[in-house]
Amino acid sequence: MRHLMSPLDFTTQELDQLFDLACDIEQHPSRYAHACDGKILATCFYEPSTRTRLSFESAMTRLGGRVIGFSDAASSSAAKGESVSDTIRIISCYADICAMRHPKEGAPMVAAQKSGIPVINAGDGGHQHPTQTLTDLLTIRSLRGNLGNFTIGLCGDLKFGRTVHSLIRALVRYENIRFLFISPEELRVPDYIIELLKEKNIPYEEVIRLEDVMPQLDFLYMTRVQKERFFNEEDYVRLKDFYILNAAKMELAKKEMLVLHPLPRVNEISVEVDEDPRAAYFRQAQYGVYVRMALILTLLDIDV
Repeated sequence: MRHLMSPLDFTTQELDQLFDLACDIEQHPSRYAHACDGKILATCFYEPSTRTRLSFESAMTRLGGRVIGFSDAASSSAAKGESVSDTIRIISCYADICAMRHPKEGAPMVAAQKSGIPVINAGDGGHQHPTQTLTDLLTIRSLRGNLGNFTIGLCGDLKFGRTVHSLIRALVRYENIRFLFISPEELRVPDYIIELLKEKNIPYEEVIRLEDVMPQLDFLYMTRVQKERFFNEEDYVRLKDFYILNAAKMELAKKEMLVLHPLPRVNEISVEVDEDPRAAYFRQAQYGVYVRMALILTLLDIDV
């Protein structure tokens, strides 16, 4: 039995197989419409989510399965003090696979150690968000044709952004990737990420102004400044509007550059950018359904 705690739980060869399956699902949805008949997915979300939770529910429904679960800790027995270990033992009696989001780093790993069913980490604190990373990688591969030989700029909250941390750790396994980290000093990428890049001799640069690097980018990965990760409101208010991508900034970019965002956005991407053909973030959300469908099939070992 396999779990997914980190994007690194799959080799690059296994990821290629997963993405091939996701692409086949996209092209031939009817072929998979009953692949999970009789199967149940439990969504255990201890903190709010729209895209991740609903995309998992959509994925399982499109596969013919059913979904049970809760959308916040207050509506679960966690409100009574039940541990994650006990919860997953109970969920294992009711479902065939579980997607878990938790504000504490490592909580899904604790669940996996006690679980009788596959557990998918759907985000744990500021640590990992592996299914978003799989979504990002599938989006890049589908729109560009490969997962190597490009420059990617990551902009915004690089300190607390778990999507950024997961994506960087996944991309370092591919050839000729160059990173440009665009953030204010207070939200710089953590030291362990820099150490990883130095260890692997992967080129990177840290800058503050987005305009200075726009012409160099093949991908721009925008992130919101996350209010829920700040300890005081004053710092959040000071930094929340530090970067706003608009049409004027897009004029500085390559014609083939693509803009990604894990969503939700607040105001870091102006709505005027939505009409730009290089805006790929809503297509990215659709790829998230396909990759989660492929992941469910893979972890349940269902061959169609």
